[in-house]
Amino acid sequence: MRGGQGAAEARVLQFTNCRILWARAGVCGDLWVRGGRILDPEKLFFEERRVADERRDCGGRILAPGFIDVQINGGFGVDFSQATEDVGSGVALVARRILSHGVTSFCPTLVTSPPEVYHKVVPQIPVKSGGPHGAGVLGLHLEGPFISREKRGAHPEAHLRSFEANAFQDLLATYGPLDNVRIVTLAPELGHSHEVIRELTTRGICVSLGHSVADLRAAEDAVWSGATFITHLFNAMLPFHHRDPGIVGLLTSDRLPAGRCIFYGMIADGTHTNPAALRIAHRAHPQGLVLVTDAIPALGLGNGRHTLGQQEVEVDGLTAYVAGERPDPLGPRSQPAACPLCSQGTKTLSGSIAPMDVCVRHFLQATGCSVESALEAASLHPAQLLGLEKSKGTLDFGADADFVVLDDSLHVQATYISGELVWQAEAARQ
Repeated sequence: MRGGQGAAEARVLQFTNCRILWARAGVCGDLWVRGGRILDPEKLFFEERRVADERRDCGGRILAPGFIDVQINGGFGVDFSQATEDVGSGVALVARRILSHGVTSFCPTLVTSPPEVYHKVVPQIPVKSGGPHGAGVLGLHLEGPFISREKRGAHPEAHLRSFEANAFQDLLATYGPLDNVRIVTLAPELGHSHEVIRELTTRGICVSLGHSVADLRAAEDAVWSGATFITHLFNAMLPFHHRDPGIVGLLTSDRLPAGRCIFYGMIADGTHTNPAALRIAHRAHPQGLVLVTDAIPALGLGNGRHTLGQQEVEVDGLTAYVAGERPDPLGPRSQPAACPLCSQGTKTLSGSIAPMDVCVRHFLQATGCSVESALEAASLHPAQLLGLEKSKGTLDFGADADFVVLDDSLHVQATYISGELVWQAEAARQ
């Protein structure tokens, strides 16, 4: 129950002895929950003259909004871009397993695929509320196929597309119905892209810029057309240059619509983005930073070969590469040292195998930011990107009671959805 009819008669839970992430600060206090939502205790006391039905001692731990992952390609052996007979069961498995990493909502992501894959998979992944069964599905993120060949990264070149003259109809023919879609990543330099951006945004779909060779002017024009997000900043785009910073320049551009906040995804897994680059981005535009995992089906598995859409990838330690393109053991001799993460030669990165809680901890350590800032990058900011900040990514009164309990080192101790315990660490049960 999420604050619907009968919520006033629902049990009231009081979480005590906790440090709550409220209004960009950690505040010692109690969190009240009823009917799946955060409750204002003053109204409970003075208008209803009620007290809590149950109190739960949090042992001085941190309570933060549940994490939201807007770019996750699969995990635990499940590949969202594979057109299996039962796509839903795979999504359900991932939704259940990511609870242990503090994720309460996510956007299943499909990489570049042929039209028949989109037509079969997209209708099978509807928006779905979270609960004991797993994290909620906020809508799909379609990354490709309308992207740059030069910056395709791990996306299969054979299935890349450009827009034809009737661009939006071309997109519909590729994807099929868009009812379950929340984000589309495209390259803004493609012909007719601005027509597509405007059409998508009028339908409430977030447009993200990525896998692109766009210069800054093209990126700015795309923002004026309605784009609001950048897919995995620094990766699969032109490197920053002082005369034309490319898409990266959007972080400090003064040619954007008044009041428009540009959000950008960052893969803080220790591989995709150097700590110095994390610090530069965060210090330039902290309020727009959105932590994403870009996790692949190999998440939670070991070394070896796994799939990512239409391609095979090989996991070696903490890094995943397109299969058959492992780095030279003597070093990147054929690759310029100034661009160690570019998709050239023998080092094509293909997503991450780090879960969200690991990304949060690495981001905190790498940037030296506050704990509050690190947690908001995985909760409030993605919620704002999707226009859900009144209900997700916050513990304000009236918001969904989706939250995570963390120890001082930001390891997940428990995960709650709608005020219901959906996962708990073994140590926390003692």
